[in-house]
Amino acid sequence: MTENFQGVDLIGDVHGCAISLCLLLDRMGYRRIDGVYQHPTRKALFIGDIVDRGPHIREALHIVRAMVDRGQAAIIMGNHEYNLLCYLTPSPDGKGFLREHTPRHQRILQQTLDQFADHQEELDDYLQWFMRMPLIIETDQFRAVHACWHQSLIDRFLAERPDGRIDLDFLVRSSRSDTYEYEVMDRLLRGTHLRLPNDEVIVSRDGFKRKFFRTKFWARNPQKLADVVFQPDPLPEHIARRPITPEQRKDLLYYGPDEKLLFMGHYWREGQPEPVSDNIACLDYSAVKYGKLVAYRLDDEQAFRRDKFVWVDVAREVGRMDAEMDG
Repeated sequence: MTENFQGVDLIGDVHGCAISLCLLLDRMGYRRIDGVYQHPTRKALFIGDIVDRGPHIREALHIVRAMVDRGQAAIIMGNHEYNLLCYLTPSPDGKGFLREHTPRHQRILQQTLDQFADHQEELDDYLQWFMRMPLIIETDQFRAVHACWHQSLIDRFLAERPDGRIDLDFLVRSSRSDTYEYEVMDRLLRGTHLRLPNDEVIVSRDGFKRKFFRTKFWARNPQKLADVVFQPDPLPEHIARRPITPEQRKDLLYYGPDEKLLFMGHYWREGQPEPVSDNIACLDYSAVKYGKLVAYRLDDEQAFRRDKFVWVDVAREVGRMDAEMDG
């Protein structure tokens, strides 16, 4: 990962925000040479979720893949690349697809499907590329995963697949919720979560009704549900103050402070970019929701530094460009 490079720039969920990505790369000193963004001494690492939701998905994929193919970047799979693979991969029995074509699933993928509507061969090629993305990257200094580092699952997965990649058989089996393959993809790409008590439902900011909420996997000895919730949408107060039950505690993980630096995306953070714990950084700051596209510039430090976060404020940049066009 770091051979022949002096530093790594880890970049959060792009979600089709190609203009923001160009601005971020420019800000970090990358320059487009022969059509490929590159840096004389550094390499980029994308934390997944290049597709869906944003206005320039094809363009974002072109930028990222060109960097990866030229050896200027690496990438791990996000849950949105995985979802698209399952949505477009036919079931072996010939009955539908690995991911059911429900209105909810189609809504999430609609921007990607629309933007590739007249580019089927290109989309097919990208789907093959997604299959070559590893689920994790680990070096002597740091780890990267899209949503959650689950050591025992990762140990088993790497024992079977040392390159960290899946194949078609693994993908097919992962579409069934009673399989080990499903557990790997769900935990590493979607993270830990708990079911809302009493079959309650909350409506998230993106309009989806949810029966689960995302949870921290680094909370030490949490007592109440409020201690583990990790998502933009808060829990209702009557749920937040409920004590964690022994059964719920079985579904929680703990990534301790003595573990390696860990980078992830996925969780739609807000505000000033900063670590979520002493050794965990989430780089997803809702770029597609007029938040920030965020990177962390890692050198040889063994502890996170707040001044190493770099970002593009999407709403501010869009406003600036609109003003320039009006002028």
